[in-house]
Amino acid sequence: MKVVCLDLEGVLVPEIWIAVAERTGIDALRRTTRDEPDYDRLMQYRLGVLARHGLRLPDIQRAIDALGPLPGARQFLDQLRAHYQVFILSDTFYEFAAPLMRQLGWPSLLCHRLGIDADGTVRDYHLRMRDQKRAAVQALKALNFRVLAAGDSYNDTSMLDAADVGFFFRPPASIVDQFPQYPVTTEYPDLAAAIDRAAATLAD
Repeated sequence: MKVVCLDLEGVLVPEIWIAVAERTGIDALRRTTRDEPDYDRLMQYRLGVLARHGLRLPDIQRAIDALGPLPGARQFLDQLRAHYQVFILSDTFYEFAAPLMRQLGWPSLLCHRLGIDADGTVRDYHLRMRDQKRAAVQALKALNFRVLAAGDSYNDTSMLDAADVGFFFRPPASIVDQFPQYPVTTEYPDLAAAIDRAAATLAD
């Protein structure tokens, strides 16, 4: 049995923090995992920006409510789910993701949680576990699944490394240069075809 693991932001939906930056005019929030490979450093930076600007969870959720999946993402996901079990492995937060998951047909999502005060202030974040994308792939392989994975950022490379086959989807050139071992795709039909070809080479 083959399963597919996908990153969320940049693969199926827009980058959430960039959307928040655009809605609020706070350019400092444009920094993502494409720019900073250390996730804890990135989140501490984001929490500091939110605190300085008095930005609370409802403000962030209003920006997310205006988002939708990337063009073609829902059709791509439905196509995959007709042939494979699909898991979304993301470093976003459940408090952010629900409206987007609804628009994607409620795929299985593994991500993290935020620490929220009663007034909606984002005080902290709580990882489900460290390096959870790699751990999820390894757990699926331990259950005798063959795993194909696709992502776009630094925080996806451990997932791609742990998978039987990994792909980049629309990554920045700087990441491609550092990880040339992963084939690059930029359109959903090409990624779907690459997954199908790779899956055909993997024994059940």
